[in-house]
Amino acid sequence: MTETLDMTVDFRATMSRLATGVSVITTCSGSTPIGMTASAVSALSLDPLQLLVCIGNHLYTRTAIAAYGRFAVNVLGEDSEHLARNFAASKTDKFAGVETFDDHGVPVLKDAIAAVVCDVAEALPGGDHTIFVGDVRHWAHKADCRPLVHFAGGFGALRAPH
Repeated sequence: MTETLDMTVDFRATMSRLATGVSVITTCSGSTPIGMTASAVSALSLDPLQLLVCIGNHLYTRTAIAAYGRFAVNVLGEDSEHLARNFAASKTDKFAGVETFDDHGVPVLKDAIAAVVCDVAEALPGGDHTIFVGDVRHWAHKADCRPLVHFAGGFGALRAPH
């Protein structure tokens, strides 16, 4: 058991060296907005337009996405660490004081630098996570913004390209 725990800790430390963008995944449970911070997000296909998100099986967001069938990926900008921390916390109303648009059936964060709304195409097993493949239904982005980045357990920003 200790060896497995040590391997898990070491693997997590190793993978924390992979810099990732930070997103908030949103959906609904009935009429209640649901959301969580995630870094396991990736574009998947251009034909058809698809992306994927990986959600821990123990999380309520996973259950809500599976039941509701639609989710949004809200890409956070460099000044949105407070949103990343808010949606990573275990609390009842993560949307208190957060402005959203609800034009596409799920909450989209007003302060996101990009957002993609998807219908669930597939839910695939991925160990202790579920891999949701989403068929893209709507997308938008703000020009001239830089992303919030997660690296080695902390948040940061990219330098402007030269």
